[in-house]
Amino acid sequence: MSADLPQITQKTAPRSAEPFLESEHMMTKERFQELLKPIADGLFGKQRTRYGEAPHYTVRPVGMIVEDLCRIPEDEWARYAFSREPLNGKFTDEQRLDLTRQAIACGREYAEKLAAQYGMRDPEKLAKQLGLNVDYPDMPQNAERVLFAEFREPNNIHIYMDGVRKGRALLSEPGVSHALTGQLDIAKLLLGHELFHFVEEKYKKEIWTRTYKIELWAPKPLHNRSGVSVLGEIAAMSFAKTLTGIPYSPYVMDAFLVYGYSPEAASGLYEEMMEKTGRTPRLPEAADTDAAPEALPE
Repeated sequence: MSADLPQITQKTAPRSAEPFLESEHMMTKERFQELLKPIADGLFGKQRTRYGEAPHYTVRPVGMIVEDLCRIPEDEWARYAFSREPLNGKFTDEQRLDLTRQAIACGREYAEKLAAQYGMRDPEKLAKQLGLNVDYPDMPQNAERVLFAEFREPNNIHIYMDGVRKGRALLSEPGVSHALTGQLDIAKLLLGHELFHFVEEKYKKEIWTRTYKIELWAPKPLHNRSGVSVLGEIAAMSFAKTLTGIPYSPYVMDAFLVYGYSPEAASGLYEEMMEKTGRTPRLPEAADTDAAPEALPE
């Protein structure tokens, strides 16, 4: 969402899910709307805010947006995901795809390990078993960015319900519930994503998303090795997908949850997502006449 919109980020304190500069006072719904005017980087990742006049996008029906995005295979989100990575220019498309697949496998592996260890997949129950404090406030307080959810070390997760309620209201729009399926529980999906960031921190000495490093330039004989932050975000998506059983990538939520606040901003994200995954965005007038190119995932 490089024209500028929200994400569930990941830095130690806090790991978040939706951004924008905010004062140190309680955030109001009006202020929340104001902060959503520029499109940010994406629901699940780092965001940058662009200054100046915001671009304008053709508004699409939300059902068309999710229908198209739900058809994108999990690993084909590689270019979109890496577009939020500060070190993106260090990789070829082939490397991005390979690293995305490894991150997906990492997230799936830890989700399966956790489910086997505790005999459950429900993110709320797992969070309780792991000793996490989870709360559900309406909106963030004293936030520097607009957030949908965030993990704060050592063991706190906040799920912000204003965005969740707006997302639930959109489920009644034509085509939405069919595309997103009855398996979607928005709050649990957000929780599953943030739960991975807790797991990643707990196992930071061994988990692949933290141990993988790339060599950056440094004068010899010095070495400059850096982690790749987007790998944790991709793995968190896979982790949440595995626990909740949804058949599509949670990256779909980038556009879907933003739609509740700004249909135009969400449509801009939809255009970017389609283009970065090698697809052509549809126009609204095509929603009723064009068949989407592929079947929805089983």
